[in-house]
Amino acid sequence: MPQARKDQISLFDTPFYHCVSRCVRRSFLCGKDIYSGQSYEHRRSWVENRLLFLSDIFSIQLCAYAVMSNHTHVVVHVDKEIALSWTINEVLLRYHRLHKGTLLTQKYMSGNELSSGEYVSFIETVEVYRARLYNISWFMRDLNEHIARQANKEDNCSGRFWEGRFKSQALLDESALLSCMAYVDLNPIRAKISKAPETAEFTSIKKRIEAVKNKGKQASILMPFIGGQRQSRRKGIAFNLNDYFELVDMTGRCIRNDKAAYIENTQNPILERLGLHSNQWLSLSINFEKHFCYAAGSELVMNKFKSHTNHKRLRGMGQARTILGHS
Repeated sequence: MPQARKDQISLFDTPFYHCVSRCVRRSFLCGKDIYSGQSYEHRRSWVENRLLFLSDIFSIQLCAYAVMSNHTHVVVHVDKEIALSWTINEVLLRYHRLHKGTLLTQKYMSGNELSSGEYVSFIETVEVYRARLYNISWFMRDLNEHIARQANKEDNCSGRFWEGRFKSQALLDESALLSCMAYVDLNPIRAKISKAPETAEFTSIKKRIEAVKNKGKQASILMPFIGGQRQSRRKGIAFNLNDYFELVDMTGRCIRNDKAAYIENTQNPILERLGLHSNQWLSLSINFEKHFCYAAGSELVMNKFKSHTNHKRLRGMGQARTILGHS
C-alpha cells in the first residue's frame, strides 16, 4: 500500500527531495512512438518551461531535472523559511499567477477594503496559500496537471496521463543529494539518447554547462553550487561546480564504456569530502532508485527520518549500511 505523503516528506529532516512522475499511456510524454511513428519531442520543452516557471513562483528551487520519454526526474530544495517571510501581497501575487484564489483575495488585491469578519477569513486563506507555496505536492500538482491537460488536448482524448501520485525520496545527507543529482543528470546517457552531459537536452546539467560557457556564471534558474561555504548566508549546494562537472563527466564515461566499477584518474574532490570510493559512487549514481525507496542517506539519518515519519521500516536500510555507512 502506498505511504501517505506526510510520511514521505519531513522538512525537519531535510529540505532536499527527488520526485519522479511516470506517464501511464503508451503514447509517450515525449520521444517518438514506435507504433504510430508520431513524435512527441516538443513536449520536453513544455515540461522544462513549466518547471522553470513554477520554481520562480514557489519557494522551491531546482537542483537537478531530466525530462525523459515517459517520465520526469526533479531534485528540489524546499525553502520554507523564505516563504514564511513573504508579505501578504507577495503570497497573493505569486499564488494568483497559478490560481484564481477566492473572492476575498481578489477583492483585497483590487484595493477594496475588507470588513473585520472578512479579514479574519482572508488571513486564514492567505496562510493556506503560503503553505501551498512551499509544498512539494502542490508544486508537482501544478506541474503535472498542466502538462496532462496540454497532452490530452493535443491527443484529443481524456483520462489519466500520469501513472498516479508522483514518487518522492527524501535526500537526507550530502552523499544522497549529490549521487541523486548525478543519477538524474546522467539519465539520458544511461538511456543512450545522449553521448555527453553537455548534449543532454532538457536536463539541468546542460543548463549549468551552457550558463558557464556563455556567461561565465552559474545558471540563475537553478540552485547554485557555493563551494565549501557551509557557514555562508548564501543558500546553495556546498560543493564546487567544476568538481561536480568533472565527476558527472567521469561517471558518464564509465557508463558509456561499460566500466561500471572504476573511475579513472585521481579521486574527485567531491568523493574525498564524502568519503566514498569510486565503486560506491558508481553504484549510487547508476542505481539510485533501485537502492532506495522513500528516503536515502546513511543508516543514522535514515533511522531518524523513520522515527519522524512513523515508518515501521524503510527499504534501502541495507544499502545505507553498506554503501553509505561512512556517515
